Amino acid sequence: MITYEDLTASERKVWDGFPTGRRVDLSGLKGGRRTVRATVLRALLLRAPGEPGDEAAALNVVGARVTGSLILNGCEIRHLLMLEDCELEGRVSLAGATTQAIGFVGCRLPGIWAPSARIGGRLDLRRSTIGNVDYDPLQLLHTHIAGALRLDDAVVIAPGRLALSAGGMQIDGAVVGDRMRTEGGVLLPGARLAGGLFMAEAHLSCPDGIAFGADNATASSMRCAFTAEGAVRLRGVQVADLLSFEGAGLTTLSIVGARAAELDLRFAVAPASVDLRNVQVSWAYDDAATWPGELRLHGFTYDSLDGSGAAARLTWIRRNPAYAAQPYEQLAGHFRRVGHDDEARRVLLAKQRHRRATARPLSRVWGYLFDATVGYGYRPWLAAVWLAVLVPAATLVFCSHTPIPVKKGEGAPFNALVYTLDLLIPIGGLGQRTAWYWPDQAVQWLAYLLIAIGWALTTAIVAGATRALVKT
Repeated sequence: MITYEDLTASERKVWDGFPTGRRVDLSGLKGGRRTVRATVLRALLLRAPGEPGDEAAALNVVGARVTGSLILNGCEIRHLLMLEDCELEGRVSLAGATTQAIGFVGCRLPGIWAPSARIGGRLDLRRSTIGNVDYDPLQLLHTHIAGALRLDDAVVIAPGRLALSAGGMQIDGAVVGDRMRTEGGVLLPGARLAGGLFMAEAHLSCPDGIAFGADNATASSMRCAFTAEGAVRLRGVQVADLLSFEGAGLTTLSIVGARAAELDLRFAVAPASVDLRNVQVSWAYDDAATWPGELRLHGFTYDSLDGSGAAARLTWIRRNPAYAAQPYEQLAGHFRRVGHDDEARRVLLAKQRHRRATARPLSRVWGYLFDATVGYGYRPWLAAVWLAVLVPAATLVFCSHTPIPVKKGEGAPFNALVYTLDLLIPIGGLGQRTAWYWPDQAVQWLAYLLIAIGWALTTAIVAGATRALVKT
């Protein structure tokens, strides 16, 4: 048991300031004169309330050098702990502890181990340098923090390991990591972030692994404006409001199965790949200048898509590594909802052309014919163009040659225009096609060709009309 007589001069200052929560500044002392043992801090934090003046008791120390490890596993701590600009020799261990607010601001320490701890206020690690040890320095697995987690300007060093391991963490306030820097991964799988996550100008480095991961996390909002060396993965994340990567510098991003009200993909630079499969959002924002080289879009659904028209969006879709119908249908649906039916038809035509490239040879031949005649039903006016070209050209040819009647003295007189129309219209008949034939074999073959073209045009028109009716 520690007694007052056992304390050094600096420890007595801390001891005397504790009952009233007075800020004890040891930063002006030199050498060992600013040293405080971790066991002394532990004794104060576990001091039973009820003694005179304990109503305001708090451990509030500046500039101390703390020797030993601060071990508080399973303890119930009813006093505030705030260390500022301190240097801790050993790690802080709070496994299963129940505490008030805790702060290590501007401190240097090996690590904080607090799995399953319950922190009754915020955990403040601003400006601190944590880590450079042979274990994961910041462990908050299943930790419940009633306030915010502040990591502004913090540096967490764990090369090749996890800088922050916080699976299942629950935070009632916000996670703020502006200008945070890590060497090692940051993982928050299954975390519940009621106040959201905000990381602007942060730099996360884990080149051979996951620099930032939050699979199946839930949050009110997430603003991930950080630079990441390594993968960023938020699969299955649920965000009530905005999921934003505006200004982020990423290499790869996967948010497969994510749900959010709004999604902002306006990166600072273009990532190598982004995986949006089965993502559901109401609004999506992006910037053509930072579209990724590879973009997986199958199952990505949105009510509104900001920005570019059909021409640009088609190049966006073609960044998908393989053909899939759903991204085209989704984009066409978006254009229809905003009243741009022409853009929607353009998208659906591009879908058919992309699909044709993956089809078997015979299907591709039919596809080219269907495309050239009526644009897969999305450009039915092409049939009129064909007729406008073929009818006068064939009429001129037939006018310059003399046909022979099949039965002399029977039938209507030869009319080149009506004859051409009779060849091109396979249904019904105008009485010309069966009444005349040509002694010139080349002209006769032209007649046969027009019959074949007529059937092809008619089939394409019927198929196109059917497609158009189905779409409407």
